[in-house]
Amino acid sequence: MTRIDFHSNVPDKIAYACRLARKARKADFRIVILTQDRAQMTRLDEMMWTFSEHDFLPHVALDDALASQTPILLTADPAAEVPHHDILINLSDTPPAQFARFTRMFEIISMDGTDRDAGRQRYTYYKQRGYPLTHFVADNT
Repeated sequence: MTRIDFHSNVPDKIAYACRLARKARKADFRIVILTQDRAQMTRLDEMMWTFSEHDFLPHVALDDALASQTPILLTADPAAEVPHHDILINLSDTPPAQFARFTRMFEIISMDGTDRDAGRQRYTYYKQRGYPLTHFVADNT
């Protein structure tokens, strides 16, 4: 059963996703990052190239020819079929259609009220279905 970790009170979802992806790659996991839309996916792609001058995060869009060989995939399609199922990072405001295929999923919730409310709805959705949930509050001090 998919383990789901909620990370809330996050000031910058894109930067946070990059840090999570870096940590997961160091542990040799393959990651899929689901964005809210193509615009957010473009911002994520750009940040993955620039957020750290010491780390390389090999990534491509899910529709790229190299997707099956690339350890980090970016998509804005919540129902997309993906070639690997280690970790899913959800930046969208709905439960991804294929989340149960993953070993682990991270739900990233910002400090924005609308995003926080959507996160609470997703938390309830997963809890009602019996998924193991953990909650971490980002320390923004």
